[in-house]
Amino acid sequence: MKSKNHLLSELIPGQEALISAVHADEALHHRLAALGFRIGNRIQLMRRGRWAGPLHVRLGATDVMLRQTEADLISVSPQ
Repeated sequence: MKSKNHLLSELIPGQEALISAVHADEALHHRLAALGFRIGNRIQLMRRGRWAGPLHVRLGATDVMLRQTEADLISVSPQ
């Protein structure tokens, strides 16, 4: 059964997902791809900042802090 797609910003801390789409302009898309945000990559939400602050996510062995607005542009399939 296929999981329903969600936004990265909708995950709860500790939850893992696969990246299914990145809906960003070209410049941001390239920057995110360079950090490892590519379709099919596994991502885990580690923790959330307070009051819509940044999200701490893990892509493999890489930890990244991501703005809430950027996380809203990334579709994921929870695992």
